[in-house]
Amino acid sequence: MRRGPSIFGVLVVIWLIIGAIAAAQRGYFKGDDTNCAEAGTILVTVVAGPLNYVGANPKVDCELPQPSE
Repeated sequence: MRRGPSIFGVLVVIWLIIGAIAAAQRGYFKGDDTNCAEAGTILVTVVAGPLNYVGANPKVDCELPQPSE
């Protein structure tokens, strides 16, 4: 019995590579400052994969709670 990468695993890797290419084309990896919203937007763009090329433009807006005084 031969053990190799499954078709599903290969498709997931290709999906994520396409998402990373889309994030790079949008310039998401260029910034030096990364906050919660930027990191979240990069993550959902990579996970959206090829959907980025059919109109998906996922954005994340998050605000971390401020410590009380």
